[in-house]
Amino acid sequence: MTARIAYADVEVGTELPARTFPVTRATLVRYAGASGDFNPIHWNERFAKGVGLPDVIAHGMFTMAEAARVVTDWAGDPAAVVEYGVRFTSPVVVPDDDTGAEIEVSAKVAAKLDDEARTVRVDLVARSAGVKVLGLSRAVVRLA
Repeated sequence: MTARIAYADVEVGTELPARTFPVTRATLVRYAGASGDFNPIHWNERFAKGVGLPDVIAHGMFTMAEAARVVTDWAGDPAAVVEYGVRFTSPVVVPDDDTGAEIEVSAKVAAKLDDEARTVRVDLVARSAGVKVLGLSRAVVRLA
């Protein structure tokens, strides 16, 4: 696969389609099984509160991966992302109800980096319950 977005068609400021990702306790249990991360702060409310958290929280790597989906879906090829990094600024708190939480992600092209390599930097903003949960969230993407 290759990116479906052409470098020549992208300008600084181009907004990627925003997405909202639901997160429930069931989502966290499935992620724990897939990742092998069974830390009780991600599934045990009593334990999470006992260590000073407001409630069970989503895995940081899960939050990071959900945000990256905005970029990979836009590019059309996960391998088009050649670099990706974030800082975890606040946890995604996931209540024990039928609704859970949401991670709202927006992104835009912040810079055209290299015409020859056809790379751009995409800056992402991820929020949950109105709080920014990822800081300095950036991806370098090689376009078609």
